[in-house]
Amino acid sequence: MSPPEVHHLFNHPVADHSFSADRQTLAVARENVVDLYQRSGNKYSLQDELTGHDKTVTGVDIAPKSGKIVTCSQDRNAYVWEPTPEGWKPTLVLLRINRAATCVRWAPSETKFAVGSGARLVPVCYFEEEDNWWVSKHIKKPIRSTITAVSWHPNSVLLAAGSTDGHARVLSAFVKGVDERPEPSPWGERLPFNTVCGEFLNNTAGWIHSVAFSPSGNALAFAAHDSTLTVVYPSAPEAPPAPSSA
Repeated sequence: MSPPEVHHLFNHPVADHSFSADRQTLAVARENVVDLYQRSGNKYSLQDELTGHDKTVTGVDIAPKSGKIVTCSQDRNAYVWEPTPEGWKPTLVLLRINRAATCVRWAPSETKFAVGSGARLVPVCYFEEEDNWWVSKHIKKPIRSTITAVSWHPNSVLLAAGSTDGHARVLSAFVKGVDERPEPSPWGERLPFNTVCGEFLNNTAGWIHSVAFSPSGNALAFAAHDSTLTVVYPSAPEAPPAPSSA
């Protein structure tokens, strides 16, 4: 196993970070900016700074194929940063939320991204070619508290969301005109937007801090504040998945 690398970047809390696909670029959320570091030899050097948010940046994610960066903040907005010969071009994304954004992740297709929030909903954002801007569509029910983590299924349609009400949920984020109809999976076959494909409660109703699908997408894991890791294995379409805690 390779030894760990320790890089002391600055004396501020790190809210989130993301590596590029080749691990040569590192984006780090620092207060209300995002610092971009480039690997040189065995260290990372500060190369650029993304400024635009006026409150703490809470999430950052680098798209592995296009290299686009998405950020979200307590200012209730998101930005998509596109690399150009002149530098990083920001595009403001109006999330239409009345509470802070908490986390953000690109879908594997890179045609959309999901944002967690304190507004008890998940904006799913996609680019509208006709109007040449990013728009958001809200997943609302049955969310009843702050979203703390989001993670995409490999098919870019299903979305896992963890929240402070102790629930991890699998939800459909299918957007007509953007997504192709996904193949049937153990999570279900008919997946209109906001379909609840699974809802799982932590044994002690502790906050959910992290969620992730397996590489196949056929299992879901979530970690909670009570030091448990739960893995959910769906058995078949329309059949309830069976959770297993460790």
